[in-house]
Amino acid sequence: MGTEESALDITETLLPPSRTEAGQDIADGYEMLPHWKEQITLRGLVVSALLGCLFCIITHKLNLTVGVIPSLNVAAGLLGFFFVRSWTGILENIGFRVAPFTRQENTVIQTCVVACYGLAFSGGFGSYMLSMNQRTYELIGKDYPGNRPEDVKNPSLGWMIGFMFVVSFLGLFSLVALRKVMVIDYKLTYPSGTATALLINSFHTNAGAELAGKQVRCLGKYLSLSFFWSCFKWFFSGVGDSCGFDNFPTLGLTAFNNTFYFDFSTTYIGCGLICPHIVNCSVLLGAILSWGFLWPFISKRAGDWYPDNLESNDFKGLYGYKVFIAISLILGDGLYNLVKIIYITIKEMLNARSQRNALPHVANQEAENHKLLEEKLRNATFVKDSIPSWFAASGYIALAAISTGTIPIIFPQLRWYLVLACYLVAPALAFCNSYGTGLTDWSLSSTYGKIGLFTFSALVGSNGGVLAGLAACGVMMSIVSTAADLMQDFKTGYLTLSSPRSMFVSQIIGTVLGCIIAPLTFWLYWCAFDIGSPDGMYKAPYAVIYREMAILGIEGFSALPKHCLEICCLFFVMAIVINFLRDITPAHISAYIPIPMAMAVPFYIGAYFAIDMFVGTVILFVWERMNKEEADDFAGAVASGLICGDGIWTIPSAILSIFRINPPICMYFGPASSS
Repeated sequence: MGTEESALDITETLLPPSRTEAGQDIADGYEMLPHWKEQITLRGLVVSALLGCLFCIITHKLNLTVGVIPSLNVAAGLLGFFFVRSWTGILENIGFRVAPFTRQENTVIQTCVVACYGLAFSGGFGSYMLSMNQRTYELIGKDYPGNRPEDVKNPSLGWMIGFMFVVSFLGLFSLVALRKVMVIDYKLTYPSGTATALLINSFHTNAGAELAGKQVRCLGKYLSLSFFWSCFKWFFSGVGDSCGFDNFPTLGLTAFNNTFYFDFSTTYIGCGLICPHIVNCSVLLGAILSWGFLWPFISKRAGDWYPDNLESNDFKGLYGYKVFIAISLILGDGLYNLVKIIYITIKEMLNARSQRNALPHVANQEAENHKLLEEKLRNATFVKDSIPSWFAASGYIALAAISTGTIPIIFPQLRWYLVLACYLVAPALAFCNSYGTGLTDWSLSSTYGKIGLFTFSALVGSNGGVLAGLAACGVMMSIVSTAADLMQDFKTGYLTLSSPRSMFVSQIIGTVLGCIIAPLTFWLYWCAFDIGSPDGMYKAPYAVIYREMAILGIEGFSALPKHCLEICCLFFVMAIVINFLRDITPAHISAYIPIPMAMAVPFYIGAYFAIDMFVGTVILFVWERMNKEEADDFAGAVASGLICGDGIWTIPSAILSIFRINPPICMYFGPASSS
């Protein structure tokens, strides 16, 4: 409620001075708004494509390293503002007349960028899609029960782009007819969408533009520092995986051997600045619990609980405990939040309906007059350029028919009737996810994907169930994710007085860009780096986890090492209990209770990135204590600059790797030789 009121205050300048008739105010407001076609510009699409490439690269890097993706919506709005303002400023200085840059155009750019880079996540390039490849199959082991060589499909640009095109658009059509219900009738908050709208509205006021200019300069400074620091680090990273600052034993060699070290990554420090303090502390707690206590404890049982002569990535040994305990935490957290959000959704819908029936509408209070006029203008703008329900329904049916015929060609294991079953239940799941996101800002698209994974793996069985389950996971995850993103952006458009038609078209354009850019940028990583190596930089932690989930759906628990199932059950229950405690305790206590989903990530990949993120959260904590206003204004810009600079360096680094140009120096640390 407080967020929405702030947004109202910031857009008061959109309304003309108050007159006696509200209808005249709204009519004048309409005259000030650009037509929906004018909100989509060529310069905006060019900027969207450039930022889409950058953010896809950043998302892939995070997906393939730690799997923690912070929200980049604010960075998209900020950089979109910077690029177009720079563009128009240069053209005006050399004598060209240019169309003014409006908040609506800024919103369209942000929407297009989010739709594009969102496919780098929901496309499964670091999870279900990557878990199909030969490397993941070999990591799990050729002799592992249920892990068949027939269930392998290596990445290829052709089938990846084709698969993205046939599954990525249905989510846009599944709920577009309910946009008025979700945004106006139920007044769902969509916190990220509201925050982004607040930011964009602030940019397009005189005071806001001045602050935005300072934020952009701050972002540019830290982007440059991050880029040159990453370039500097490259010169010392040598050949192999044990050189350079990424392997600096900052806390000593003993701690380093247990993955506790600071690796000087500006990306993870930036993530620590963006992510809430409790997320960063939860990640560190998970690292301490797993690498500080649990893994050393289990390692001492080698020869009893599991054979002591196994390789480090053998699922019959310690590696199996790491993967399955991480899975149990993820599933426990996901299942609890799924049930919780479905319950909240049903409860809030019933409450909203009863309130509409019981409460009279009061609109004559003088103090509320201006806000009511503003809301009327927003509502009228949001309804004016409507998207016909018949168009949404026919679009969904047509796309579902095309997808039902095409997906079995790409994945013969997933029969056409199974694909059709996905599309019959997907709109209901998309509604639940979108409604829950509107209430909590927590999208559970990956949880719905895992439900599809387990269900279809079990239905198909041992003869192709792994690939069928992973493909079904992609179908479900894509629909529920894009539907939630669309509603989030509709909320942003509602608060910035942008046309819903321009928002929908920009989502489609962004999705088209994402279907091409996301696979291409992933291919850059795939060709340049050793993706999936447990000892490399890009471990792709979720690739192994998702394939193991599919095998688990078919084979059950028979292949787990000794006592692994009991420990997994303990952590599954622990995740549910921790979430329950977070919900029933007062806010001042629950703020210090960890998040199990965040705790799970370091269980598998190590503690090093948790150290980096904790450094970021400490910097932010101290900054907030010294100057909270400055921290609120510039922390996002600093974090975005750190993440973007390191992300941009990935491009020249990948090109150097493709041409086999190796760093000239290997900086290596080892124990001093005894005399």
